[in-house]
Amino acid sequence: MLLARLVLLAALLPMTAFAQRETTREALSRFEETLAMRLEDGAFVAKDLTPTIIVSVTPAFEESRAWYPTEALATLVRVFGAASLRSCEACMAPRLYVEQGKLEHFTTNLGTAEITRLDEQSRGSATPARTAIWLDETVEGVSLRIIDLKNGRIVLAENFDPSLTEAARTRGNFALARELDRRARGDSLTHTFIDVTMYPGQHVSLDWTEQWGDTNANLSGVSMSFFDPVLGVGAAYYRVVPRALNIMVGAKVLLSVPTAVFSGITGESQQIIDPLLTGVLMVRVPILRSNYAVTLSASTNGRIGVGFSLMNLTLLPFLP
Repeated sequence: MLLARLVLLAALLPMTAFAQRETTREALSRFEETLAMRLEDGAFVAKDLTPTIIVSVTPAFEESRAWYPTEALATLVRVFGAASLRSCEACMAPRLYVEQGKLEHFTTNLGTAEITRLDEQSRGSATPARTAIWLDETVEGVSLRIIDLKNGRIVLAENFDPSLTEAARTRGNFALARELDRRARGDSLTHTFIDVTMYPGQHVSLDWTEQWGDTNANLSGVSMSFFDPVLGVGAAYYRVVPRALNIMVGAKVLLSVPTAVFSGITGESQQIIDPLLTGVLMVRVPILRSNYAVTLSASTNGRIGVGFSLMNLTLLPFLP
């Protein structure tokens, strides 16, 4: 039994190492694509980052010790160009400095002052390095740090994995923190809703609402309908229930424009297409954390329908 387990373990170890290498390679590809995109979009300017000195390309596993430094350097060359990069082989080794009357021996991680000193000793007459780069392997992928050597400013610090799930999780956490902080302040927020219910009854409308209240659970604003009623305007109010999947329950009161215009001209209270006033009960159930919701509408005109809502989508530049 023990022999069988050892054989199985020996067979699985190469597969684990191979999977880890593939994870790192995919993470390096995501790093290369992301940085190239940011350079093209102007988020970073290459001349402000280069020349740069590569401080560390440290592998995380014994299996990747031979190939990871080369793969990481090749990726950096493709992003920045070989002429913009400098390799600091002494940065991760113990350093010994001998001056008149002074002997210094360092084994700790480097600071910006020491990196600058190493760059001065090896660059000759070339332009001083502007930034330093750490691109190390991690369990999930790779970890990147870019530091400005002039003032120690952190230019970029980010982890990359094959599916960029960590970056997405970080953005989601920041978005949640901003949202909770906004709710704590009680600040309002404009929302746009496009409601389309088609079966068995129909209701099509567009809402602009402000989120307000101590817990920001109330939404109120104006509404414009295109069907049920046809060409109607009015007011809308909704209440969000966070404990029940953030369901929105509310109603609209809509004035039929054709009926109101005809009544104003003739002086007679007569229905043209729809009654003068129409009430519509609305229930929206958001689909996970997307901008879509399943919607139920029920109007005083006897129309009940199920459809969907598009939430916070701007159709025209001047709309909120």
